Amino acid sequence: MTVRSRPTSPHLQIYRWTITMAMSIAHRATGIANYVGSALLVLWLAAAAIGPEPLNVVNAIYGSWFGQLVLFAYSWSLFHHMLGGLRHFVWDFIEMMEPGQREALAWANLVASIALTLLVWTVFVWVH
Repeated sequence: MTVRSRPTSPHLQIYRWTITMAMSIAHRATGIANYVGSALLVLWLAAAAIGPEPLNVVNAIYGSWFGQLVLFAYSWSLFHHMLGGLRHFVWDFIEMMEPGQREALAWANLVASIALTLLVWTVFVWVH
């Protein structure tokens, strides 16, 4: 009996990267990031419930340049994940499934998440 080589599954070196692949990975990553960001929100709420001293400490951390960067990334993550969910909701109705439409919707997801994040942070900085 001769042993035949088994077929191999396609892998990332064979596939050409597309925007829909990247947005799929980003959707999963933002879902994970939202857990971390939600824990930061719970920490802030717990500090507020405990008293003014713990709240001042958390506010100082979140108000630092690194804290602001993390909060900015968290807000982008929320918008990106939400819009990715809406993109999948559209696809559940078998709409926008043609190749050009899929890519356009994925690009719209990315552009809109960045635009919404910048809009919210611009309003936040302007009002604050």
